[in-house]
Amino acid sequence: MSLPDLFPPFAPGEPDDDDGRSRRRIPFRQIVPNLVTILAICAGMTGVRLAFEGRYELAVGMILGAAVLDGIDGRIARFLKGQSRFGAEMDSLADIVNFGLAPGLILYSYILADAGAFGWICALLYTSGCALRLARFNTMLDDPNRPKWHGAFFVGVPAPAGAGLALLPMYVGFLGPDLGVPEFTAGVSAIYLVFVGLLMSSRIPTWSGKGAGLRIPRTYAIPVILALVLYIATLISFFWATLTVTALVYFCSIPLAWREFRKREARERAFSSRRGTGASPAGAGAEDEA
Repeated sequence: MSLPDLFPPFAPGEPDDDDGRSRRRIPFRQIVPNLVTILAICAGMTGVRLAFEGRYELAVGMILGAAVLDGIDGRIARFLKGQSRFGAEMDSLADIVNFGLAPGLILYSYILADAGAFGWICALLYTSGCALRLARFNTMLDDPNRPKWHGAFFVGVPAPAGAGLALLPMYVGFLGPDLGVPEFTAGVSAIYLVFVGLLMSSRIPTWSGKGAGLRIPRTYAIPVILALVLYIATLISFFWATLTVTALVYFCSIPLAWREFRKREARERAFSSRRGTGASPAGAGAEDEA
């Protein structure tokens, strides 16, 4: 049996396939982003192992590292012009492992086990919410009628951010405060985890750094750079406290994103209404660019 008979082609079903075998050689640049995605999966699974071994801080670090890798694999693919349908599917599978399965297991090992079966059920609900969010995200990518300005928003909390929010009880725990009775704390954490899962699977709009197209005025460039340096410095010096504040700030940003989404939606409806009556919508082009 030859090697092509043992393994399927990288992207089966393409027009140049012949009986399941591709005649075309693929460039290595298409493989590099998938290697990054595989590394992210390895980081997520290693986080689960570290949690089972009681090394919780390293376990959380692995999930955060997987989020960083998830953020750069798509950019690497675009930079190398190595996008592929195979890579998109691989990325979704990695997200369910790294940001759905792994955080649920790590939190269960850290605190939810004290809540017994209730904690486990909440972990299952969180993972299910993550899976539903990712499935909906994949189907929305194929929607040709989706307005271009929707690219500035996610529908629901994205999976990496959801995992970061889900680990908030661990950030607080690492800071060292006495949280009281373990069973009560585990129950509250379990309910909180379900809440994060609902945010992920909901239709609440949240900011998308990919599609926002944010432009900074020249006069604000230096203050923004200094603010980022300050954030990185505090993250290095007060890691868990900074992550806790970051999670709280993200929660506060959700109502702002929702309000902005509704405003743009109302403007689009007004524009469509004026266009239907033949009126000339002043500033319509500028709004489309925004």
